[in-house]
Amino acid sequence: MTADEFTVPPALSPGDRVAIVATSSGAAAQFPHVYELGLERIREEFGLEPVEYPTATADQETLYADPEMRARDVEDAFRDPEISGVITTLGGDDQIRFVDSLDPDVLRENPTRFFGYSDNTVLASSLWQLGIVSYYGPSVLTEFAMQGEMFDHTVEYSRRALFEGTIGEIEPAEYFSDHDLEWADPDTLDRRRETEPSDGWRWAGGATAETEGAADAGGSDGDAVTGRTWGGCLTVLDQLLAADVAVPEPNDLDGGIFLLETSEVLPRPGFAKQFLIAMGERGLLERFDAVVVGRAKARNPFEEPPAEERREYRADLRAAIEDTIELYNPDAPIVFDVEFGHCAPTVPVPVGAMATVDPAAERISFGGA
Repeated sequence: MTADEFTVPPALSPGDRVAIVATSSGAAAQFPHVYELGLERIREEFGLEPVEYPTATADQETLYADPEMRARDVEDAFRDPEISGVITTLGGDDQIRFVDSLDPDVLRENPTRFFGYSDNTVLASSLWQLGIVSYYGPSVLTEFAMQGEMFDHTVEYSRRALFEGTIGEIEPAEYFSDHDLEWADPDTLDRRRETEPSDGWRWAGGATAETEGAADAGGSDGDAVTGRTWGGCLTVLDQLLAADVAVPEPNDLDGGIFLLETSEVLPRPGFAKQFLIAMGERGLLERFDAVVVGRAKARNPFEEPPAEERREYRADLRAAIEDTIELYNPDAPIVFDVEFGHCAPTVPVPVGAMATVDPAAERISFGGA
């Protein structure tokens, strides 16, 4: 896509109707109390009217067996003039099975704000190829249904993504959480997740970065970079690139800003390195002028390592990402631990919009198309 071919779909207004769709996971059917809390927050916190599409509460077996059902819901939501936004229930792991069956003309002719992350990386990249900016979250069962209450940071930037033309400049959060509460227990809906203090963003890379300690100490004083964002969840991008589905042409990424985050899968640093090497050998890493990396989740309901091990995991993952990107693109500044992805709080960063990464001022901002 050329710079003048992208569009930011119209902002929503309080009272607007938003489609609720399941593009991959059937978790809403499995955990209806969590799902209903998410819908309640959409209504009461944001003043929007959720419209449940057939996939929203379909079970996992139904969704898996009928990828076309998911494609129809997405198309129908974009096509409906009464729908101002499309919000996904969750991510998943097989969205790649239906995006090629979407009618691109329906999406292109009816640009609508789309909100979803994780497995929705595939649909976001498909919209990117059509010149439609989308948003990396929030989702119904995670951000909107956050147990206890939503994080203020998430609420602030979700409002911008929903109701404003641009996200604008973002700020680091004072604390974060990758703690998971058991969805199967309705009593957890009133509990708050464990949080820990944030050390802020970590800057690295770039031609004028400090030595190998830059990732932990900060200190790149390179020039500000402005470019169009593309990317998403590492393990989904790996699938997307392997299947060659919804992948932009390499030259369309020239001068762009690469968005990268990991999920509750907790990929090992060695896997992240292999994935980035494959991107490098494909000639993609060299295309970007900057890289923005979301704070890594270091535990999930099945793995609960102690705090020190979690810190070591994040440090090792940062090192693997930094070293591999610098191998192929040593001039690109990298900023780690940004609030997007699978940790909380989150910023629903736009995919396909223009963004500015300023290492000297340690600032990140997101603009329009």
